[in-house]
Amino acid sequence: MKRILNSWLIIVFVLSIFAIASALFAEFVLDLTPCKMCLKQRHPYYLIILLIILFNFFKQTRNIWLYVFIQIFLIYGLFYSIWHIGIENKILSGPASCSGTLSQTDSIQNLKQQIANQAIVNCSEITWTIGGLSAATLNSLLLLLILFFNTMFILQYFYGSKKN
Repeated sequence: MKRILNSWLIIVFVLSIFAIASALFAEFVLDLTPCKMCLKQRHPYYLIILLIILFNFFKQTRNIWLYVFIQIFLIYGLFYSIWHIGIENKILSGPASCSGTLSQTDSIQNLKQQIANQAIVNCSEITWTIGGLSAATLNSLLLLLILFFNTMFILQYFYGSKKN
């Protein structure tokens, strides 16, 4: 555990790069068009990568705010990935632009507008799985793993060192 914590920032950076690279590979090489929820789930990784680069550039990699921001971004990502899992399993409804459903209307103009605003990919459709787990589920598991170890890092490094 101590070895992981000593290399934690590098691990988070590599996992974030891996997550983005996997998503881009699926999109551009496997030609799988992401839905709007899938695109939202990429935001935390982009932000974490950018944040680590910035803090590293200013030699502030042991600054508590770096790890707090990482926590916030991870929670943001978990919110969207868990919501996406709920949409895929028909437990939760998605945003109107992602659901692929039309609301009733008396206006042809309004109906045309709804059709024009429909998502290309419906968020409730699972386009691919690995071992029976959707991309949203795999993303949630990765985010939970990073969140757990980031919490351990914060507790160990910033609070555990004060006891000594």
